[in-house]
Amino acid sequence: MRPSGRNVDEMRPISIELGATKHAEGSCMIKIGDTHVLCTASLEERVPPFLRNSGQGWVTAEYGMLPRATNTRMRREAAVGKQGGRTVEIQRLIGRALRAGVDRQALGERQITVDCDVIQADGGTRCASITGGWVALRLAVNKLMKAGDIVTDPLVDPVAAVSCGIYAGQPVLDLDYPEDSEAGVDGNFVMTGSGKLIEVQMSAEGATFTHKQMSELMALADKGIAALVAAQKAAVA
Repeated sequence: MRPSGRNVDEMRPISIELGATKHAEGSCMIKIGDTHVLCTASLEERVPPFLRNSGQGWVTAEYGMLPRATNTRMRREAAVGKQGGRTVEIQRLIGRALRAGVDRQALGERQITVDCDVIQADGGTRCASITGGWVALRLAVNKLMKAGDIVTDPLVDPVAAVSCGIYAGQPVLDLDYPEDSEAGVDGNFVMTGSGKLIEVQMSAEGATFTHKQMSELMALADKGIAALVAAQKAAVA
């Protein structure tokens, strides 16, 4: 039995609320169980220096957790004076993941920055950030298209992410914190809506895993991604 009482192939409840902030070109609050992330997409009519005069756009991301997103207060990274290694790794992952679903030539020479701020953490914050980040990106691109600034949709496929792992000897879908903290194997699967893999992060946390278990985790990820993409499409329809 999972701590939450869910079946091994059952996602936590998924909620995506659009227009979470009024100033950003695209924004949403995504809730996957008790993990809540505010995602905003900001448009700038410029690109990094290495892309100037290339005709290509850029999508990047930043990630952070509020001090009381967890059960004990964390110091703000701004107060420490630098980002932690985990933060840098996650925001690079989010940027890579979102760019995989973008035709940067169709986007044109402009940049969209997706900010993912974790309001409450209960496992899977990077996965929720990628999933909600795509929704915010979709809304920002919709504004560009409505204004006639771009004529071809640069978002070629939805992008979502889900965690899977081996908890109490069983492959399970969408780990919450009690499972994540005790899982023998932990993985994050980033995929497109059409089922193509973007990135897989798998690691043994005190236990090894077999090819068969890896295949079982992949099958669970397929099911989870399908549910997340359906929620994304329903939110932006």
